Amino acid sequence: MAHHHTHRAGVPSVTSLHYDLSGPATAPPLILGPSVGTSLAVWEPQLPALARTHRVLRWDLPGHGGSPAALLPSDGSATIDQLAALVLRLADDQGWERFAYAGISLGGAVGLYLAAHHAERVGRLSVICSSARFGEPSSWRERARLVREEGTEAMVASRTGVWFSRETAATPRGRALLADLRATDRAGYAACCDVLADYDMRAALPSVTAPTLVVAGREDPATPPAHAREIADAVPGSSLLEIAGAGHLAGVERPEAVTSALLSHLADAARPNPAHAARPGDDVLRHAAGMAVRRAVLGDAHVDRAVARTTPFTARFQDLITRYAWGEIWTGDGLDRRTRSCITLTALIAHGHDAELAMHVRAALTNGLTREEIGEVLLQSAIYCGVPAANSAFATAQRVFDEIDAEGPAATPPRTDA
Repeated sequence: MAHHHTHRAGVPSVTSLHYDLSGPATAPPLILGPSVGTSLAVWEPQLPALARTHRVLRWDLPGHGGSPAALLPSDGSATIDQLAALVLRLADDQGWERFAYAGISLGGAVGLYLAAHHAERVGRLSVICSSARFGEPSSWRERARLVREEGTEAMVASRTGVWFSRETAATPRGRALLADLRATDRAGYAACCDVLADYDMRAALPSVTAPTLVVAGREDPATPPAHAREIADAVPGSSLLEIAGAGHLAGVERPEAVTSALLSHLADAARPNPAHAARPGDDVLRHAAGMAVRRAVLGDAHVDRAVARTTPFTARFQDLITRYAWGEIWTGDGLDRRTRSCITLTALIAHGHDAELAMHVRAALTNGLTREEIGEVLLQSAIYCGVPAANSAFATAQRVFDEIDAEGPAATPPRTDA
């Protein structure tokens, strides 16, 4: 059940952002930040899934939703550190020393700032349709001036085509988001524009140490994929996902893709201690993490075919292998994927599973093994699994290599340290 708070200790105040809590009180904390012109409702498509496994705190920007505009200065001097301090105060009030954070656009910028300047607080970071610098400061100063003079109605018409497509704008959720924009306080919106004008995180990105997921909407004109790539290239070890058919509010336009990416990214951090009883929702995390690894190792085309072939009769088996083979074993930290590929190839050779072996020869290449190294595994298996089994395995591997060569260079998986 969600709890709504507009003040602390029952006393109205302009010192705290409005927020909403969902999910089990004992679950790991997750803070969700919104984009300019939206309220915490922008996270509604993701909330049910995230609140199964996390204690979720959504907050409203100053002048947006239930947050007072006076939380930021209205004289043009508002900055990202002031906004980040307001979010940290919410975490402090909950007693959260460390939390996962996900944010959209300006909400994502707050996450980058916190991860760079308060690294000990942010355990995991997701940055959605955001940027290290949102264009020229002059354009934001001009937007702030326009909204101070004419109100947020001046922004409504242009959001269709930026936030989402015309089709999405016509849905109940699209209409509700545009209504939130109309209801936004002009001073609060303008102060957020001042924050964006002053904001530039480019030099600080390499100092972000939290495991980071960067998500871009392919059709986003506000923070196009190049902005996401700039973040992902600079933040050590970060992952980048570009979502087709998504504008600036990717989580609204393509909710399943964003939810799945977030669950996968959060899964490692939320993995339960094996000594403890499983919590409700752990299977959701395992499945999401498993599907992500399965796609990374076997490729989207193979997994899409397997999913398309799933029938009511085979559905439980598909669920089982996704959750346990991929979500438990392949996601483990004890061995790297190259080593797991070597073991898998050997086991398949030993049991004569040639069809599965062909699939895992391709997977081994994806996981960074060379053809020569695969040959070494097959030779080793000739000794311990038997020469006839290895003979069949060499024929299978050669067939896979010939198919890859026939497909052309684009089919050869890049070497990855996955």
